[in-house]
Amino acid sequence: MTGLDLAVLRAAAEAAARAGGEVILESFDTPPNVREKSQGDWVTDADMESERTVRRVLADLAPGIPVHGEEEGGDRDAALHWLVDPLDGTANFVHGHPAVGCSVGLVADGRPVVGVVHAPMLHQTYSAALGAGATRNGVPLSVSDRSLSRGIIATGFPFRRKDLSAAYLAAFGRVHAAAEDLRRCGAASLDLCWTAAGVFDGYFELGLGSWDVAAGGLIVREAGGTVTDWFGDDADWLRSGDIVAAAPQVHGPLRDTIGETRSTR
Repeated sequence: MTGLDLAVLRAAAEAAARAGGEVILESFDTPPNVREKSQGDWVTDADMESERTVRRVLADLAPGIPVHGEEEGGDRDAALHWLVDPLDGTANFVHGHPAVGCSVGLVADGRPVVGVVHAPMLHQTYSAALGAGATRNGVPLSVSDRSLSRGIIATGFPFRRKDLSAAYLAAFGRVHAAAEDLRRCGAASLDLCWTAAGVFDGYFELGLGSWDVAAGGLIVREAGGTVTDWFGDDADWLRSGDIVAAAPQVHGPLRDTIGETRSTR
């Protein structure tokens, strides 16, 4: 999509993610009105207020672009739209774990072009725009140069999709044997950002929401990484939520190790 001022839109996303993060930070010690959407899938009033805050900032700084948020939905069929996860890692938030992010991604013609993830408890803002690189707190990011056998790979369990457990656990076992170690932090947006920063060497998961991965996936790419689905498709991961993101020298071996298994949703 031509005619977009990605620098302006990136700044808008940064402002929105930080504003949403302030809502999260203010209630971190006392999560308000905790309840379950489904078993193990938590939501709080902080999720809702963070999303409303992000929407207000985007409407002010980038008017006319539709917003689809995890909590309140919206238009994600438009050629240009925002995808917002206002509080990624709600279970962490409820349990007092600081691995929590506010994620704002802009999608144009099916591909992310702006991505921001703000981690309020960690005082970190990850940001990227298509062709402009990725940063953490303004400092450029680059993926790692380690191999899979020397790498730490992040992942997440498909707790919402128990039907995917067998396929996932088989992949987990293969990666566990091939890599130096694995991590499960419980916030997909931050797993992706830490992959972009070289903290992790790769990341894989099944069945995520598009709002979980839009911003972080672009941040990985702009830091020099590779992002595909489990089949190697470089676009369908945003729709399916079946994602493999890694430094280039790790991505191919990681995907081959996982095997060609993916969600059927």
